Amino acid sequence: MYFHNIIDGLKLRKDKNKNKMNYTVKERFLKYVQIDTQADPNSDTFPSTEKQKNLSKVLVEELLEMGVKDAHMDEFGYVYGTIPSNSDKKDIPVVCFCSHVDTAPDCSGTHVKPLVHTNYQGQDIPLPLNSDAIIKPDDFPHLLNQIGEEIITTSGDTLLGADDKSGVAEIMDAAYQLINNPAIIHGDIKILFTPDEEIGKGVDHVDINKLGADFGYTMDGGVPGSVEDETFSADGATVNIEGRSAHPGYAKGKMENAMKIVAEIIDMLPKDKLSPETTSGKQGFIHPTAMNGILERAQVQFILRDFTNPLLEEKRKLLKTTVDKVMESYPNSKATIEIKEQYRNMKAVLDTKPFIMDYAEEAIRRTGLKVKKASIRGGTDGSRLSFMGLPCPNLFTGMQGIHSVREWISVKDMHLAVDTILNLVAVIEEKA
Repeated sequence: MYFHNIIDGLKLRKDKNKNKMNYTVKERFLKYVQIDTQADPNSDTFPSTEKQKNLSKVLVEELLEMGVKDAHMDEFGYVYGTIPSNSDKKDIPVVCFCSHVDTAPDCSGTHVKPLVHTNYQGQDIPLPLNSDAIIKPDDFPHLLNQIGEEIITTSGDTLLGADDKSGVAEIMDAAYQLINNPAIIHGDIKILFTPDEEIGKGVDHVDINKLGADFGYTMDGGVPGSVEDETFSADGATVNIEGRSAHPGYAKGKMENAMKIVAEIIDMLPKDKLSPETTSGKQGFIHPTAMNGILERAQVQFILRDFTNPLLEEKRKLLKTTVDKVMESYPNSKATIEIKEQYRNMKAVLDTKPFIMDYAEEAIRRTGLKVKKASIRGGTDGSRLSFMGLPCPNLFTGMQGIHSVREWISVKDMHLAVDTILNLVAVIEEKA
């Protein structure tokens, strides 16, 4: 009962004089985002950049300092740690909270200079180092829920890194609160921080047996109250073209330019549908992400996305049909298509264990929020973890405008995420 009194106190955050929590998430977040951890999709190493380990080392030091005795980083840059149970119950499932330390390669993550805007009043927020970067309520309606609050942005020339250093900071603060508030009764809690999530390799070397959790939650979502049990199913496709070279002065009837063939393949794909810029909700797409080449040979890489395997298979077939159709006009050239599975919709796993979502929804309600169930038009580490034996839906962190110089987050929303973690471990203990 005393724990619920603590949570009742948390709900009074609007009256700052009554806030009983000594949150550390803001200070942690401001520290973490200044450590460059950008992933590199073109690297052959793991992690893809050694600098990701710089943050992982800091996290291990902080966990050890706060009393997580087994905290450590392995050779691949994963951080593991355990907060032992303080409950008399013996049959409490072991829960894991997971976030990734890397930031996206879409936008610079070097020399991040976070800015704290206090007492926000609904105005546009210009960013000082980029006159074109203005954070506006018209673009981010959630800003209007932040009146009187603190907003954290960048200076305008880099991303912020709230994806996913907000999740990292929230898990770290929750660990701090659990260790320093023994009245919060819970079972064993596992902590996992991963590298390279942004380039789809975040769980390539996770040791599930060492982790020893029954299920988990990634902290990698958006607006407060959101919980996601469904992602895209995803494939990657590479189309290689071998053309036919000839001297340009004497090429008539001979030359078959591989770069032009690749361009024709892209151009033949639907323009009014099946692309990221024309789809939303549960609609999938075929998306070219990179191309390179010379006259004789060229390559284009695609990502294929949909929410069901049959619809994803249709995307595979359409790409192949398109390539075959284009190649009919180039009898002296050759095309090959390589398709690799990236991840699958985690809903297929989570639907077999509905209590995992039930616990999350109850925790969100106890935090005083409305539950917002959603589907992710993307993937998280939880997608693959679910199929590796660790069912793992995704919880909110508060991050907004991710992968861009207009990325922002509010301190209030990070507090709500910490509260939700604390409520969640209590729910799991109570239901055991």
